Amino acid sequence: MKRFVKMFFSRLFVYGLTIILMTLVFAVLFWGLFNVAEVILSDLFPDYEILFWLGFGGVEWVILVATVLNIVNRDMIPETKIPWTICVIVFGLVGVAIYIIFSNNKPSRRQRANYQLLNERSRPFLGRTVSEKTRAEQMGRWAQVSEALHRSNRNAVLHGNTKTEYFPLGEQFFTRYLKDLKNAKRFIFMEYFILAKGKMWDSVLAVLEEKVKEGVEVRVSYDDIGCMGKLRSGYYRILRKKGIRCVKFNPFVPLVSNYHNNRDHRKITVIDGVIGYTGGLNLADEYINETAPFGHWKDTAIRLEGEGVTGLTLMFLRLFNLRAREPENFEPYIPPAESFPAIGGEGFVQPYGDGPRPLYDRQVAEDLYINVLTTAEKYVYIMSPYLIIDHRLEGALLLAAARGVDVRIIVPHIPDKKLAFALARSNYMKLIKGGVKIYEYTPGFIHAKNFLADDVVGIVGTINLDYRSLLHHYENAVFMYRTKAVAQLKEDFLTTFSLSRLQTEEDAKKRVVRRVTCEIAKVFAPLF
Repeated sequence: MKRFVKMFFSRLFVYGLTIILMTLVFAVLFWGLFNVAEVILSDLFPDYEILFWLGFGGVEWVILVATVLNIVNRDMIPETKIPWTICVIVFGLVGVAIYIIFSNNKPSRRQRANYQLLNERSRPFLGRTVSEKTRAEQMGRWAQVSEALHRSNRNAVLHGNTKTEYFPLGEQFFTRYLKDLKNAKRFIFMEYFILAKGKMWDSVLAVLEEKVKEGVEVRVSYDDIGCMGKLRSGYYRILRKKGIRCVKFNPFVPLVSNYHNNRDHRKITVIDGVIGYTGGLNLADEYINETAPFGHWKDTAIRLEGEGVTGLTLMFLRLFNLRAREPENFEPYIPPAESFPAIGGEGFVQPYGDGPRPLYDRQVAEDLYINVLTTAEKYVYIMSPYLIIDHRLEGALLLAAARGVDVRIIVPHIPDKKLAFALARSNYMKLIKGGVKIYEYTPGFIHAKNFLADDVVGIVGTINLDYRSLLHHYENAVFMYRTKAVAQLKEDFLTTFSLSRLQTEEDAKKRVVRRVTCEIAKVFAPLF
């Protein structure tokens, strides 16, 4: 009973209830107007029924046809056009109302204008540290992949002179992470989708409080909906009282808008502009296996030290300023390139961000994944907690396998979301038949988001293979070429394959019971 009461009064429940109520309000308003029009016409015209139905029916058809034409010609991914067309055809004018309310999943005009200003503020610090000639000579065919990434996101700059270290488990990451936080001298920037009270966050917070007392500037940004059920609504005020500059991203308000679809799913920590972390890890106990809601939780992270950290620093500052609405001078937080000591034995790193249109002109992460699959000659290994992909990415996976590239994907065996897991498994058969090898991580849930290709290219970040990450969320990752972390990433893949079970066509056939449900859910997956 206590659990039911807690759920009933939770902010997440209120959010879902608000969506349902607002949809019902539009339906009631529509039918109310319909009835008012009928009453007025009945007083004016004795034969109002024929006039009413002919007039109303004609207007309705014009609106429906115009809406469908708008959907067909609108600049959105093709997968979203089908479900919106179905919605309009099935629900008529109510469907049109739903489309008008929910289809606009881009940031507000104010956010777009402010983000443009913040991009301009970043430009003086985005000078390339790797020349075109050096990149072409040392990266070979992968130089074109790097250049394509830069063209799709001008803030994604290639850096040399950067140490990399890969952590295959959250527990290993956490030990090094706390040590680096304790050594901070000037500032600590943290941006996370989830913060949750427990051993992990409490330990970090204790360090942050000490650093504030020492005069270190500390900033924290967390996603409001990501932290629903984990932090109280006004938690940011508690952190501010401790001397931490804190904002919560896109705070929930009881008004329905797909503005709330654009979550900050990034995981970034920057220390003094010299050390940076990113990866799949949020700051909650399951990520270091202090709790085990879905078996063993495997997650990964990457540590950068050197010039490449500048990309993460600017990424943090842009989104923090977007929420804080306090444009500032970025220069004090960006060490000049010549201040970094020379680092040998490392290749190149290219931190990049992704996010909703039109802040980002293209689907940056998906374009990069497709370019990696197209460029690879030997193999592409992938870790992802979800496998809900569109036709572009599915086609790239199948085409790479058809060329003889060894394409392998590791997904969880124990899911955190049953519907997402069912949708992932519904994709197995086509991929397996096309030559893609799919492994399930048998010890539990795998939350890592990694790519590895041909022993030379690695990607570690926050980006899942699903519509939320590839289309709606603010995300980030690091593209690496011949760094030490790439070799460490390969070791982790080989170890994880040994702990995972290869799926067969027979395994895929066992799940046909849910096929109808999954096929329906797949149609509407791009909207959510």
